[in-house]
Amino acid sequence: MQLLDIFFKEYDEAREKKIPFVIPIGTIEYHTRHLSSGTDTFVITGVLRELEKRKEIIVCPPVWYGVASYAVAGPESGTIHVDVDAYEQYIYCILKSLVYGGIKNIYCIPHHQTENAGLMPMTLACHKAAKKVIMEYLEDTQGPGWWGRDSYADYYENCGTSDDPFSYIKVIPLLGAEVQEKVCGFDHAGKVETSMMLSLYPERVDLSRRKDNTEWYAQSANEASREFGDEIVRHTLEYLDKTIQ
Repeated sequence: MQLLDIFFKEYDEAREKKIPFVIPIGTIEYHTRHLSSGTDTFVITGVLRELEKRKEIIVCPPVWYGVASYAVAGPESGTIHVDVDAYEQYIYCILKSLVYGGIKNIYCIPHHQTENAGLMPMTLACHKAAKKVIMEYLEDTQGPGWWGRDSYADYYENCGTSDDPFSYIKVIPLLGAEVQEKVCGFDHAGKVETSMMLSLYPERVDLSRRKDNTEWYAQSANEASREFGDEIVRHTLEYLDKTIQ
């Protein structure tokens, strides 16, 4: 289900059942000539569209603007970069609204700069925002000194379980480490992303424009295919199906 489409009754039921709320963490970034600037976001929303067919999840609206950086091209390329401190505060506000509203099963899913499941600035901002929200939530609901009370004597036993407040929000990459290692690796506007877009949003790919690409990182896009994209998506769905609970 899409968060934008549900009524309060369904929202309330999802909260009670602890249905996962999934937030696509996107960016607007230059992806050379043959892919749209929304590629990093579209690959997430496209995969989640398919995941909705497999399991019950609530897909939140994407966070379109992100910590893109100007690593591949400057602002004249159409890349829109948000400073990491402002971004962290924005994500914090979104997560705080959900947690304080009783949602305790949240997944933030970035794709931008998540090679080798690395902790680049945007992913780190999500992690920091999540921990800040939970620490404040515990102090606001339990009071100062909550961790030292007898009621939290089983804290370590519950670590990592659904009863652990620090598990209320998880940040996981769209392409998990195993998918990257065994299936496709990672790239920017190359074979991997182009193939995924051909699988998920072929109307947002113009292969005829590959001839205009001059950047080294996009040259492997010449090897892209919908079939390879389908394979990446299939493995990604299997990984997300196991990970999102």
